[in-house]
Amino acid sequence: MTNQTDRALAFRALHIPGTPLVLPNAWDAVSARLVEDAGAAAVATTSAGLVWALGAPDGERVDRATALAAVARIAEAVTVPVTADIESGYAEDTEGLAGTVRAVLAAGAVGVNIEDALHGAGAGGPLRSVGEQAERIAAVREAADAAGVPLFVNARTDTFLSGAGGVDLTLERAAAFRAAGADGIFVPGAVDPGIVKELVNGVDGPLNVMAGPGAPTVAELAALGVARVSVGSGIAQAAHALVRRAARELLDTGTYRSLADGLDYGEVNALLERGR
Repeated sequence: MTNQTDRALAFRALHIPGTPLVLPNAWDAVSARLVEDAGAAAVATTSAGLVWALGAPDGERVDRATALAAVARIAEAVTVPVTADIESGYAEDTEGLAGTVRAVLAAGAVGVNIEDALHGAGAGGPLRSVGEQAERIAAVREAADAAGVPLFVNARTDTFLSGAGGVDLTLERAAAFRAAGADGIFVPGAVDPGIVKELVNGVDGPLNVMAGPGAPTVAELAALGVARVSVGSGIAQAAHALVRRAARELLDTGTYRSLADGLDYGEVNALLERGR
């Protein structure tokens, strides 16, 4: 892929209902290279994993420049398309959102997740109003189109994750977001097969499901018509759990069993050396 437009078009083409794009989310350059080396067709960032690596909690608690500098390091580390989790956009107005889109493209990403959750002490409820969020998505779409890059806009709605509503509310918001220019709809928290099937049937566009322990397998989600499967911060959480187990074992018992399955030092070095 010779340029960003090529990468964007290639990424867009990967969203096929029934043959989903599978995204093991990464949070830094080495996790992105490992994901690519495992065979992923694209790399998605996890905002939680990314900001944890920066020493901050999740929930749009780092500024745009800091977050997108990390995205740029990830995009530079891989050859496959990268899509960035930009939380709620790092901006409160449409002009600021346009600036975020320009910064995303400058970082080398060709897709974004943008969510309708409210963050901060001034938040008046779990979700932005459907009208406000549709305006924000329209601003993202307009900015990407003005830049000449077919950015894949994945509109995340936290209806299930926040408990704000079920299928009907989700489909109402999805329709408004698609009309505003979103390319796909992301509904984290919805994994029940019956609900997923209702969403697949009701959403006019590719549906993204966030999976994890207890969720249907990728094959089962594919059979339901899902077009994209990601795992959010799940891999980062598993990696950090290993850090805690290994540290406690070393400090408490002085043994090293937790380190037995670690990657070979030379293998990791060679992985990052490739292409430099």
